[in-house]
Order: sequence, then structure tokens, then C-alpha cells
Amino acid sequence: MKKILFIIGSLRKQSFNRELCVMVKGMLQGKAEVTELDYSQVPFINQDDEYPAPQAVADARKAVAEADGVWIFSPEYNYSYPGHVKNLIDWLSRPVDPADRNAPTVLAGKKFTLTGAGGKAATAGCRKLLTTLLTVLKADVMTEGQTGIALNLEAWTEGRMILTEEQKALLAKQAELFLEFIK
Repeated sequence: MKKILFIIGSLRKQSFNRELCVMVKGMLQGKAEVTELDYSQVPFINQDDEYPAPQAVADARKAVAEADGVWIFSPEYNYSYPGHVKNLIDWLSRPVDPADRNAPTVLAGKKFTLTGAGGKAATAGCRKLLTTLLTVLKADVMTEGQTGIALNLEAWTEGRMILTEEQKALLAKQAELFLEFIK
């Protein structure tokens, strides 16, 4: 069974992207082993602290290395990705061996897919910039079938995300496509 690592780009406990993660985890039940990366203790990247890597960074690198694929669920902040997501990716993009600056990182060749819940643009800016960033870092990003969810009014006024049947179908299709992509 393939291993998929979920990264949730929102730190909020009741985030809509966390809700999407839970929903997709249910869709993948019995089809893949799913784990969620806790990167809450990853410090701001600082070359003074790079070697040896802080334990939270080493743990994140290990989780990514052991996964067959990584699925990021992220909101969009000002037409981009959240700073803490960028910080995590910056740490993951660094060589593990200080003596070999050209060695592949844990991102190189790793399969990724992206989903996001947000405003009217349905996280298009975030997903576009994350795709570019990950591609530059030599990750293999599934561009077909990414899902962006434009949140309903109740999400903003009552804190309730309500997905349409079409949105649920898009997530299910993305799950199918990603399972094929990581084979």
C-alpha cells in the first residue's frame, strides 16, 4: 500500500483545509496509508542552525523521504502560500549533507499534489506559486486534477464549510489521479 503524507498549510485547529484533509483521508481509506506531518515545531530557517538540523526538521525530512507522495492542503494568503509552508519547504530543500551541497534533497523527484480552500479565486494563486516553487526544487508536481475550493458564504459567516457534490467529486477524482501518479 502506498504511503501518502498530508501537509496542512493552515495552523488553525478548525481550518477548512484541515476539514478537506479529513475528507480526503476517508476517500483514501483502504487504498493508501495516510499520515499527517506535524511541522509546528520546525523553527524559522537559519543557516546558523542548519547543521546539524534541528530535530523537528530531521523528523519532517524523514517523513517526506518515506512517503510515496505528498499532498498539500493550503489556504491562500495574499495570492500566495502561507509563510510557514514556505519555511517548511525551505528546510526540506536544503542538502542533508553539509559536505555535499549538490546531493539531492528529500524533495527531488518526490510526487506532490495540491488542494486548497479559500476565497473566490479558489486558491489558484497559492497552487500556482507552490507548483512553481516545488518544480524549481525538482519535485514532481501533479498539475492535472488539482482542486481549488471557493468557500461558501457560511464558511465566512458561521465557520461552516459546505461542499457541493461537484466539489466532492473533484476531490475524489484528485485522489484517484494521485494514486495513479504515485504508482
